[in-house]
Amino acid sequence: MRKELVFQLIIEQDETGYYVAECPAFKACYSQGKTYEEAIGNIKEVIAMCAAEFRKKGQAVPRQSETIGVRRVEVFV
Repeated sequence: MRKELVFQLIIEQDETGYYVAECPAFKACYSQGKTYEEAIGNIKEVIAMCAAEFRKKGQAVPRQSETIGVRRVEVFV
């Protein structure tokens, strides 16, 4: 039976212009894409593989805490 799971992502654009997506609920769960949409599609595939691996091992799929916010701050050094 398939179950819908909801995860939060962190998406950044690297110095070459690629979009890099990370799912903090899983360790080392990253993907990238030339476009934002491609990065989202790719990370969804990686998350599905990670979740399947947990289930295969009989482990619970990790849950993720709600992210409250992301903020940019200036720091002078």
